[in-house]
Amino acid sequence: MGKGIEDALENSTSDASLARARAVSAKIEAGIAADPTQFRVLTGDRPTGHLHIGHYFGSLLNRVRIQRAGVDTWVVIADYQVVTDRDGVGPIRERVLSLAMDYIAVGLDPEKTTIFPHSAVPALNQLMLPFLSLVTDAELRRNPTVKAEFEATGNRPMSGLLLTYPVHQAADILFCKANIVPVGKDQLPHLEQTRVVADRFEARYGHPDGADGPVFPRPQGLLSEAETVLGLDGAKMSKSRGNTIELRMSADQTAKLIRKAVTDSDRRIAFDPANRPEVSNLVLLAAMAQGREPAAVAEEIGDGGAGALKKLVTESVNDMLAPIRARRAELEADPGYVRGVLRRGIERATERAEATLAEVREAMNMTY
Repeated sequence: MGKGIEDALENSTSDASLARARAVSAKIEAGIAADPTQFRVLTGDRPTGHLHIGHYFGSLLNRVRIQRAGVDTWVVIADYQVVTDRDGVGPIRERVLSLAMDYIAVGLDPEKTTIFPHSAVPALNQLMLPFLSLVTDAELRRNPTVKAEFEATGNRPMSGLLLTYPVHQAADILFCKANIVPVGKDQLPHLEQTRVVADRFEARYGHPDGADGPVFPRPQGLLSEAETVLGLDGAKMSKSRGNTIELRMSADQTAKLIRKAVTDSDRRIAFDPANRPEVSNLVLLAAMAQGREPAAVAEEIGDGGAGALKKLVTESVNDMLAPIRARRAELEADPGYVRGVLRRGIERATERAEATLAEVREAMNMTY
């Protein structure tokens, strides 16, 4: 079974697997439209910096859509995972509060969505112990994200937390018994690892003959097909590169950053990602902010050159973010409300985690 699982993890982003993931996503979308109450979604972020427009287009809009469709939505602020590959937590409290403010400002409703930091939920993290007994060192080292994170650290010795990152993520997903997880294709191996944990727990400790059903659901990926927005320098958008537009930035800060964005010398603006990636990225950004097709935006700018392009991008992004920034300003003026949202989220997550842990201990015959 071990080698088969390793192969599954290694190949979970193959063309065939990606096609299967898209087919599953289509069924989930149809299921949500028919009866959203049959689903629970778990998603979240590491508080390593402030959220930016890449997060907005790539995941936040989809989370709000799912919530508004009526799906029970849980959002974890994965603060323990800040130290998977770092020597300290940095200004983590400020960043956790900032994430919570961004979540609320973009439209996640604390009355419908549970927002919580996983470090404050002990029973969730206690699930790591039995889960770790279900996976092998080789499986964890073969996980593509673990390998990528390890290489990004300059190949310094890997921390135990980095190595077990996929298992911690499995605990985040399974503690609340989420059955769907919004993912990009690069995150499919993590979800496969979570299903491995759920399956092996059931095989080793589950109810006899499955009489009462499995202890954990097998979570499926709701695959995001959002366009990838590059950073303003034409490279991958990254908090550490400083090439992002943060949701919390002012309109003037945004305009200043866009003025410095990389373009090219051709005055005619065209949407040609293969040959003109930097210009095309700015065209795409304006198009997504306006809800239009990139080719139409490029055609509208025509021979206006980089100046006209940057002007349009600035206006489009600032118009799109204006109501989000206004809501965020209200939240910044009322930090007690934001802390209250987190406290209520922690209370609800703790209640759910303790119930799940009790069920796990019962299945493992560890009730005394």
